[in-house]
Amino acid sequence: MVKQDRAARTRQSLIHAAAEVFAQEGFAPASLAAISRRAGVSNGALHFHFENKKMLAQAVEDEAAETVRRITEEAANGGGGSLQVLVDTTHELMSRLADDIVIQAGFELGGDLAWREAPRLRLGWQRWIEDMLRRADAEGGLAEGVSPADASSAIVAVTVGLEVLGSEDKEWLSAETITGFWDLMLPRLASRQSPCRSVRTREGATGAP
Repeated sequence: MVKQDRAARTRQSLIHAAAEVFAQEGFAPASLAAISRRAGVSNGALHFHFENKKMLAQAVEDEAAETVRRITEEAANGGGGSLQVLVDTTHELMSRLADDIVIQAGFELGGDLAWREAPRLRLGWQRWIEDMLRRADAEGGLAEGVSPADASSAIVAVTVGLEVLGSEDKEWLSAETITGFWDLMLPRLASRQSPCRSVRTREGATGAP
């Protein structure tokens, strides 16, 4: 059991170190030597857990995707209208992007041409937004004439843009920035019967293991 715990800690340290290096340098320039050095383990220990850099990047993306899945799942299960859930979850995800290097690196890998994999996290986020807006429309939460497809395009474009900008300046991911966006969006998006607020109305999912 002690060996298993130590192995799990080593693997987690390597994923975290890889996320830091990928986020700072990109996939192509990142070296396994730099990752093992940052994790404080030998190259042999790294290769015990991961055969190559691609496997490490996949592990970073997998962990980030699982955290995002938990955030959206817990938010959807928290009750309330779908439009407010969308607002709350946007706040939560941007907050986590500011603080969690694994989520940040997972999203950034999707936009890294050297990685050459599908932008899985961004696609998953897009599909979740589309689903929540369809639900909001079915609930009568969208204003008359607002198309869920058109609304999702705008929200995806802005939130992905904030994610990219936030990798350089965390102010783009702040609660004030997200609230300002929803202050502009909600008057056009929400129906009069939808009591939706631009601030986070509940504690979002923490995504903690």
